[in-house]
Amino acid sequence: MRTLNRSNLSTINSNPSLVFPTAEQLVYPERIIQFGTGVLLRGLPDFYVDEANRIGHFKGRIVVVKSTSSGDTSAFSAQDGLYTISVKGISNGEIIENSIINSSISRVLIAQEEWTDILNCAENLAIQLVISNTTEVGIAYVAEKIGNDAPISYPGKLLAYLLRRYDFFKGSPSAGLVIIPTELIPHNADKLLEILLRLAEFNECSVEFIEWVKSSNYFCNSLVDRIVPGMLSAEQKLAAEKSLGYSDDLMIMAEPFNLWAIESASEHVKSILSFAESSPGCVVVPTIEKFKELKLRILNGSHTFSSSLAILQGNDLVRKSMTDSYMSSFISSLMFDEIVPALVSSSIPYEDALAFASNVKDRFSNPFIDHKWSSISVQMSSKMKMRNVPLIKMHYQKTNSIPQGMSLGFAAFLLFMRSEKNETGQYIGKYKQYIYQITDDNANYFSTLWHENKLEELVALCLADQPFWGDDLIQYNGFSAAVLTHLIELLDQES
Repeated sequence: MRTLNRSNLSTINSNPSLVFPTAEQLVYPERIIQFGTGVLLRGLPDFYVDEANRIGHFKGRIVVVKSTSSGDTSAFSAQDGLYTISVKGISNGEIIENSIINSSISRVLIAQEEWTDILNCAENLAIQLVISNTTEVGIAYVAEKIGNDAPISYPGKLLAYLLRRYDFFKGSPSAGLVIIPTELIPHNADKLLEILLRLAEFNECSVEFIEWVKSSNYFCNSLVDRIVPGMLSAEQKLAAEKSLGYSDDLMIMAEPFNLWAIESASEHVKSILSFAESSPGCVVVPTIEKFKELKLRILNGSHTFSSSLAILQGNDLVRKSMTDSYMSSFISSLMFDEIVPALVSSSIPYEDALAFASNVKDRFSNPFIDHKWSSISVQMSSKMKMRNVPLIKMHYQKTNSIPQGMSLGFAAFLLFMRSEKNETGQYIGKYKQYIYQITDDNANYFSTLWHENKLEELVALCLADQPFWGDDLIQYNGFSAAVLTHLIELLDQES
């Protein structure tokens, strides 16, 4: 079977579900440098760039830097940077299945072997954007001296790159860059800049250079939201290649939903990110707080309220719960009747919250993604505190009515955390015939509550534990009584 690459593009049969690159897309100049080869970058930022290039809006490609020593870049070389994104899922209630040959990557350079070539990119004035995803641990301070070899850390590599650009363009403000990390940490760009400046001082960089970094470069916080499971399984890959008529060792799958919220009020930044104009999922806004709240409360919050109940009902996958009438009804009511109204504010219109919740329902129902409730349940108590206790407070700020979905989700959480510690130190829960392991730093706290208290005392003590939750949940009208009632019902179902 032919390999996906430039020379074979013309020999690949036309397929109504396959989007080909235009001839122009293959020769656009390099305008972005990207640190990271991971599937999230290829499935989201690179997806937007490719989408804009296809209609002639951005007209630029990406130099990708492989920062880690694991793996190789042979597949990128063999395929001329081309790869397929298989978009599969549900959008507006309809099944979506299509494939896109992405041509946004011009070349991939290995930091440890091609550092000179990477630094040479800093001398290209057309490259005005830096994107990164070096995982959450990538944005971390490493006290290292910048020399001729590739630095160890991503901030070190970025500092070396900025130093070369500053020196080559003699500190010109016009040589400044737009720098957007996509790492999943709060205020990712602020954190990166803080580390970068600390590292610049450690390297005794000039005051003039440090001022140029701060005044001529734009560090933009960003939020990414798209499930990109990664490489297809061997069976899925074989079936896809047979259907498409070519082999592709870089093929990835992604859900239809996509969001990249970039924080900037600068018109200059917007002009550099002109590809955002071509994709409704890519937004450049003065603040991304609205998008963070929508994701945290509706997507993550509904996950957290639902996971314990789903596991107690014997559901292992999120998508299976959406075909279970009881769980599907619970999740829909929780999102649309309780979480959405609680979120509405001067910064989050009802229509935006409703639209996001509708997308989340489609995403949960995606038949092509196996998202395990057991994975979602890891460190559940911390997630409940961070994501959902504020939601309970928001609900009661709007109405004094008892949120039945939230109280049932909380009751199921308490029951899920009932456990016995085995001989290897693991906390094991059991409900009906279902046995599961609890992975939670606070497992002993909840196990002790169950062992030392009657049911009414357990609920009262837990909900009143303000140091643990950061709030006194007893104060909310009827919430404690509703949790107890639901807990009794769940225990009755068990017996």
